Amino acid sequence: MTNDEGSERPRKIVHVDMDAFYASVEQRDNPELRGLPVVVGYPAARGVVAAASYEARKFGVHSAMPSVTAKRKCPDLIFVRPRFDVYKAVSLQIRAIFAEYTPMIEPLSLDEAYLDVTENLKGMEIATEIAAEIRAKIKQVTGLNASAGISYNKFLAKMASDLNKPNGQAVITPKNGPAFVEALPVNKFHGVGPATAEKMHRLGIETGADLKDKTLEFLVEHFGKSGPYFYGIARGIDNRQVKPDRVRRSVGAEDTFSEDIHSFEPARKGLQPLIEKVWGYCEANEIGAKTVTLKVKYADFSQITRSKTVAAPLPAITDLEEVVDLLLAPIFPPRKGIRLLGVTLSSLERQTSEVAPQLRLAL
Repeated sequence: MTNDEGSERPRKIVHVDMDAFYASVEQRDNPELRGLPVVVGYPAARGVVAAASYEARKFGVHSAMPSVTAKRKCPDLIFVRPRFDVYKAVSLQIRAIFAEYTPMIEPLSLDEAYLDVTENLKGMEIATEIAAEIRAKIKQVTGLNASAGISYNKFLAKMASDLNKPNGQAVITPKNGPAFVEALPVNKFHGVGPATAEKMHRLGIETGADLKDKTLEFLVEHFGKSGPYFYGIARGIDNRQVKPDRVRRSVGAEDTFSEDIHSFEPARKGLQPLIEKVWGYCEANEIGAKTVTLKVKYADFSQITRSKTVAAPLPAITDLEEVVDLLLAPIFPPRKGIRLLGVTLSSLERQTSEVAPQLRLAL
């Protein structure tokens, strides 16, 4: 990374993202699955793909896809039940490798994290060399492949980690960051979901260059509190810091559906990827949650929330799924179509690992 872009020294941010993490762990542990189209998830009608191997992705199968759709795309698809205890144990091994290089680690889930290596424990100057060394060590310790993105801010590091997947890395320098963003379609931006991308398209915003043409006032008017963020990233600017070891007040995920939902099964299917996303964040950060909130936005944009608080932090993702089912069932049949669903976990508290990762792997 260069240091000549202005007076302030650019940060050196690495985004490490494991390749098809859950599926790769299953293929590692069961040699019979190697080279085959594997998904982690349940084949049942309500099932959702949690992770897809690269062999499955060739058929257009991807995470968050309904299992029935995945099976239609690839009739030979092999479904493997998720083993979150194993994934967490491997994640802790990977975290220990990160910690050899920097204490500035911000996990996003079990399989990805931001590292700030501007000042690092090895005294290494070149961030790309740090990323390559970390990836090699992950391979040596776990047998799994990781990809990495290196840049001067979190947004561009995240975008860079997708450029040479799987098992690769890419760097976006301060010099070429703004041009990279200008050429990027907005639906490829991290933080821009399908509904936001569709709204941007209706406003004539197709690329980063189109986004850059809009004023801050315009973006705030149409996108509210996300407006300043979009204004910044359109210029390759993202001032968010890598925040290690933090307990947020809440963690949530939501999704706007392309068609309004009127029955329980599609609603529950749509919630499953959101459940897995928020649970994955809590697992990766060793956080427990006692309060679950379901958000429902109807076709007329009115919305309701339903919450349940339990006495002790939810011990497993199946317990979270049960609470979501309890909150979701009473709203059906809905008074009108549902356009958005969300899940938020709060009353968060730090958990401690009771078992060393090496022991957990041996079970």
